[in-house]
Amino acid sequence: MVGLLRERTGHEARVGTVELFFDLIFVFAITQLSHGLLAHPSWMGALEALLLLLGVWWVWIYTGWATNWLDPERPGVRLMLFALMGVGLVLSMSIPDAFAERGLIFAAALVIMQVGRSLFTALALRPHNRTNYRNFVRITLWFVLSGLAWIAGGLAHGQERLALWALALGIEYLGPFANFYVPGLGRSRTDEWDIEGGHLAERCGLFIIIALGETILVTGATAAETAWTVPMLAVLVSAFVTTLAMWWIYFNIGATRASHVIAHHADPGRVARLAYTYLHLPIVAGIIVSAAGDEMALAHPVGHLDGATLATNLGGPILFLAGNLLFKWATWRRWPFSHAVGIALLLAGVLVPFHSGLEVSLWACATLLLVAIWESRSLRSASDRA
Repeated sequence: MVGLLRERTGHEARVGTVELFFDLIFVFAITQLSHGLLAHPSWMGALEALLLLLGVWWVWIYTGWATNWLDPERPGVRLMLFALMGVGLVLSMSIPDAFAERGLIFAAALVIMQVGRSLFTALALRPHNRTNYRNFVRITLWFVLSGLAWIAGGLAHGQERLALWALALGIEYLGPFANFYVPGLGRSRTDEWDIEGGHLAERCGLFIIIALGETILVTGATAAETAWTVPMLAVLVSAFVTTLAMWWIYFNIGATRASHVIAHHADPGRVARLAYTYLHLPIVAGIIVSAAGDEMALAHPVGHLDGATLATNLGGPILFLAGNLLFKWATWRRWPFSHAVGIALLLAGVLVPFHSGLEVSLWACATLLLVAIWESRSLRSASDRA
């Protein structure tokens, strides 16, 4: 036994039910982000949604890193995760008004989660792993620094809040690339992180499932409250097939190979830092934006096509494909040509004279389906030749 830490038995660590239970809070958070984008379909609304997503994702991914060392079956770790869930519920509830009257609540909840979890992990590691103990001390200090900007932003208003929260995120996202350098404490090294690569890959894959599930919830709830016409049902089918294509593109090839690569890599910490900590962001963002686009198209399947519906229905899949392209390059050094073609087709959709939400939804759906089939067939053919 090693206190609150996982036992390294040589077998791949599996994701536990407590971790899945913890993730339920982020189903709510993703739904709130999607609804926030729908409520403010403008460039400023998109920027605010992006900043909030960056903050929420950073909370989740760092918790995933922490449970790579901590054992969720230990009562102390479970209590810590349950406490994070409680604060995370407050965080999620404050998202719609984070740039209005609940800014300080959002900032305080985020800082409590980041600093509290990192400090808990450092103390748990201290008696058993001095190297990673010092690493989490550095991480905690970085979150304290960014936390000052988060709280200052919560006290500010308007553009000042936007600028201060952007500064906080800049500090946090720079941290891993700077190896969490702290004067007097030095910097971390990825080859010292001693992570279970397969566990982190599985955690991120399950988060993608959560995000895809949110799109089904959004489209299903919207369709249930909308008059059932042929165009609306066609958009519903298109949105459902789009979600299936996204699952196919991520899980059929990329996730499995990436899990194998990171589990057998000489420096899994370096691969995980890029592929999972950073490059999953555009994948998740693409799913959220696509969900908003589906809801817009369902609400107005025919008639005038506004800019927000066009931008979300094309922009979401573009983000998703770009994220998958970079993720697959980072894990197995291959540029999937099908993804590049798919991005080009979606960008070309801006020039197509669409007349309705149904038309642009079908264009995005057909493109993602093409990419999924193309990649599967090309990799199967390469396997057969080998």
